[in-house]
Amino acid sequence: MAEIRPFHAIRPQKGKAADIAALPYDVYSRKEARQAVEGKPLSFLRIDRAETQFSPATDLYADKVYKRAHDTLWSMVEDGSFIREEKKCYYIYELTMNGRTQTGIAACASIDDYQNNVIKKHENTRAEKEQDRIRHVDACNAQTGPIFLAYRSNETINAVVNKVKQGEPEYDFTAEDGIRHRLFVIGEDADIRAVREAFAAIGEIYIADGHHRAASAVKVGQMRRQSHPGYTGEEEFNYFLSVLFPDDQLMIMDYNRVVKDLNGFSFRNFYHEVEQRFDVTELFEQDEKKPQEKGTFTLYIKDHWFLCRVREADRHVGDPVAGLDVSILQKSFLEPVLGIRDPKTDGRIDFVGGIRGVEELVRRCKTDCAAAFAMYPTSISELFAVADAGLLMPPKSTWFEPKLRSGLLIHEIEP
Repeated sequence: MAEIRPFHAIRPQKGKAADIAALPYDVYSRKEARQAVEGKPLSFLRIDRAETQFSPATDLYADKVYKRAHDTLWSMVEDGSFIREEKKCYYIYELTMNGRTQTGIAACASIDDYQNNVIKKHENTRAEKEQDRIRHVDACNAQTGPIFLAYRSNETINAVVNKVKQGEPEYDFTAEDGIRHRLFVIGEDADIRAVREAFAAIGEIYIADGHHRAASAVKVGQMRRQSHPGYTGEEEFNYFLSVLFPDDQLMIMDYNRVVKDLNGFSFRNFYHEVEQRFDVTELFEQDEKKPQEKGTFTLYIKDHWFLCRVREADRHVGDPVAGLDVSILQKSFLEPVLGIRDPKTDGRIDFVGGIRGVEELVRRCKTDCAAAFAMYPTSISELFAVADAGLLMPPKSTWFEPKLRSGLLIHEIEP
């Protein structure tokens, strides 16, 4: 059963949350990160991407970059920009985007549950991508970016959330991107006990987003265990910062594909290959360009849009991975026709999050790409089915919005 426990959060002083909160470190390029912190001395991105405090020529992974992240964080604690919670609490983190609200519980999850597959994964991690966050967490002595977890909705947890949300939030602000963030403290002992016991009765927790952050946090915990031979399991380094959302509130957006060339095919021959594999209908100006149901995708090429429908014989009913639309596109077309065998490493394919809209696919095709594929979103039930089967999704199968902000809640791993 899952151990999801309250913790002593380090969090912004009331009134400073909007200035501190920042998007996750990995949504920015290096140039974008530098631009994002300009004129924002409290932005948490100065900690998550501490290279922004040095010249552009500085090595991203220099020791001094991680030391600066540590020093900036703890100087903000010392000057009162951040406060320490007096007792171990849970937190309610509510995000509203385009009128749609999702509400999660901020807490700490167990690294043992991660290792024992109580917390289930659907994506592989790469050691080189983990290494940066391992060094960052270790240097800061804190986890600064929460892992996005999901669970099957629970009535007891919902009741506590609804009760606490009747009160005043600690933070309530709308970020520059229009997303509203509210945070409440679950501080009453009875509510804390009810939430902890409810999670203990839940058999499966799923990583929705943040596989590399989770793996990094777990590895730092393992390192601390090695340096503390007499550890009891109660130390904070045995747990990692998370926000857990019920499955019935989550929205997964499409994660689309663009390809740099047609692998030597002319437009006519390329279109013939598409027709050989899918049922194809041309779309016109008044038609919706985003696919509207599972088993379909839309293709943009040479200023034309086409709706492509997967044939019944190719739907792989019963296989949770092969039945994903992104898997069908990869195995039926990208690999055999375009020669893209490993989308993780092939430089001829790129991925565009659905938050950017189909307009971004058109833009890419007018600048540096030859064709674009707009996908129907993977569902949360498909994600659960893949993880429950102990399988892995293809790369870039899910895009979650809205993104959790870093800096609203920090977990110190060794006081």
